[in-house]
Amino acid sequence: MQSFVILSYAQAEPLVKAWHEQQTSAVVSLDLGLSTLQVNLSSEGVLFPDGKQLDWKSIDQIATSENKCYVIRDQEVNEIKLFSDYTNRVYSLYPTSGAPTMLISGIPMHRIKDTEPHQDTLQKIKAITPVVGRVLDTATGLGYTAIEAAKYAEQVVTIELDPVALEIARLNPWSQALFGNPRIRQIIGDSFEELRKLDSSSFSRIIHDPPAFSLAGDLYSETFYRELFRVLRERGRLFHYIGDPESKSGHNTTVGVVRRLRQAGFTRIFPEPQAFGVVAIK
Repeated sequence: MQSFVILSYAQAEPLVKAWHEQQTSAVVSLDLGLSTLQVNLSSEGVLFPDGKQLDWKSIDQIATSENKCYVIRDQEVNEIKLFSDYTNRVYSLYPTSGAPTMLISGIPMHRIKDTEPHQDTLQKIKAITPVVGRVLDTATGLGYTAIEAAKYAEQVVTIELDPVALEIARLNPWSQALFGNPRIRQIIGDSFEELRKLDSSSFSRIIHDPPAFSLAGDLYSETFYRELFRVLRERGRLFHYIGDPESKSGHNTTVGVVRRLRQAGFTRIFPEPQAFGVVAIK
């Protein structure tokens, strides 16, 4: 078993239900749905296979907190939530029906309406299929894009602005391949600045999945797009996540993005509505 347990209400609720039904064991996931195992139930709480125990008061607390994920170490229960002095933003892990997402100042970093973050990631990867050569991921976050792209690419270079986001990722069971895959190279820094250090025509594919415009307006600028154009190889593909194209804000943002991509040098741009973005080819 992993050295720590990660639980959300989705795992805690069935444990409470099983105990109320007078069951003495239950099958549960201790890694937010990636795997399952059997635990023992008693009046004292839940007994994990490694001999550690979690009391019912803590389980009840988790079961009634639908917007939070918790890490359990040495019987201590802590919400996965951190404040960054660098960005003055709060980062937290948010449970969904599948892979968790990360909230930055309350804004989810993945689509969670009518989908979940893993499926959302697969749609983004599909938009740049076939995934070949070197891939640039401009915003690491929980690392889902980098992890999926690394299954096909020669190398994935992924950039994260805030080290605190990576601290959240280290606690997320779904993000572990980000730290163990030799095909993934991590850069800590501002994509706006780090892109200028990368060689021209050095990437076959780029996935640009920036935070909301309100959080990172410079990553939607023509200046930034010109750098994306520069580092992309001839006939390379760029996927730019924007947001719901059917919403007023998504439509307006898309119009501006497409205009600036053209000004930056991209001539072939087409929508990818299933992935909530556009693809641009150099």
